[in-house]
Amino acid sequence: MSAASPYDAAAPSFDRYRALPQGVPEKIRIAILGALGTTRPRVLDLGAGTGRIGRAFVVAGDDYVGVDLSLGMLREFARRSRHAIPTPRLVQADGERLPFRDATFDAVLLVQVIGAAQSWRTLVIEARRALRPAGALILGHSVAPAAGIDAQMKQRLASLLDELGESSYHKETRGVVQPWLETCAQTSWRVAAAEWTAERTPGGFLVRQQTGARFSRLPEAVRIVALRKLAEWAGATFGSLDVAFREQHAFELQLFKF
Repeated sequence: MSAASPYDAAAPSFDRYRALPQGVPEKIRIAILGALGTTRPRVLDLGAGTGRIGRAFVVAGDDYVGVDLSLGMLREFARRSRHAIPTPRLVQADGERLPFRDATFDAVLLVQVIGAAQSWRTLVIEARRALRPAGALILGHSVAPAAGIDAQMKQRLASLLDELGESSYHKETRGVVQPWLETCAQTSWRVAAAEWTAERTPGGFLVRQQTGARFSRLPEAVRIVALRKLAEWAGATFGSLDVAFREQHAFELQLFKF
């Protein structure tokens, strides 16, 4: 029997709070295929989750394989793709120990998954092992305003958790991984895949945070106190938890060839 993942419990509500706007996953897919410049590339998506990006590949009939450690996430992916022909190829596996032969894929996607890895170096090395010689390792992440609501709330939450003895909760791994990959790669480049306008509220951040897999692993007493103090701070800072701010968001890809 597969071991439970902290992401299993978050799976049913994951897309409700973290889905990308309509049309954005399709733009990300087009940007990836365009950057690869390969006819029908074989794509491996590590940390495929509920398929918020992968479903665009599945619907288009691409040669796509999604991998995730969370069976709950993959079940949600399959449920949401149940009418797709062919059905999506989804594999429950640890990204640090992939069940694929060397040089199997033309592209390996690591979309907002680096920070959740037990060892990002092991994950990246394993991803490179699965790449064909001319293949590309692709990192992807959403880009929000540096001074936006989410950024301010995350910064304040990190401070509160630090005060509560959970200083290791927020790790900015991407800032370490990207420069390291740039030194290893023969070539790398960035692609702005999509842009959109998002409406953010302090209250919305609080709701999303409660459903976060990493946050849910903290002691219950810590979670309760941190959210209460964060809500108090947000109410005093922004005037209301329901005040809405319109912000420009984007999705950025960085591709590496070795």
